[in-house]
Amino acid sequence: MLYNHSEIKKLYKSDYQIKKAISDGKLYKLDKGVYSDKNIINPLIIYSKKYPSAIATMDTAFYYYDLTDVIPKKICLSTPSNFRHIDNDDIKQIYVPTQKLNQGKTEIEIDGEKVNMYDKERLLIELIRKKNQMPFDYYKEIISNYRKIADDLDMYKIDEYLALYKNNVNLSDTLLKEVF
Repeated sequence: MLYNHSEIKKLYKSDYQIKKAISDGKLYKLDKGVYSDKNIINPLIIYSKKYPSAIATMDTAFYYYDLTDVIPKKICLSTPSNFRHIDNDDIKQIYVPTQKLNQGKTEIEIDGEKVNMYDKERLLIELIRKKNQMPFDYYKEIISNYRKIADDLDMYKIDEYLALYKNNVNLSDTLLKEVF
């Protein structure tokens, strides 16, 4: 199980006891303020615990939803636009305006832990928006996988997410041409 500092302090009562548990091998410090009773934890789970307001998106989410088999080099996290800079080479931070941040946010379970991630419909909109910023083959792979699951997507959610953007007509046209 994963713990932040306040949770582990409730469990072990003092910093001395926490350090003792770490030295005894009963507890592992995975990152600053993140502890676990297991030594090896998925980095996405660690960063989700460390940054609870962040939401996994783009390459990371595409991979976890099996829309691509390309393992992401960095973990993509959406954070509020006023969130401090995450100084970590393993994380690609994407700033999102606060009013758009939680649209499409869902919790998925990875290795028994809850992780914030955008749903497939929101990711589809983000994919279309960032089409020109990604390699063509990678984009085509993900779009073709979206075509396979097009009947399972919630069109009401897609319309709701499209309405968040000024260029929603262009996005909608691209979406209809490439997926539906």
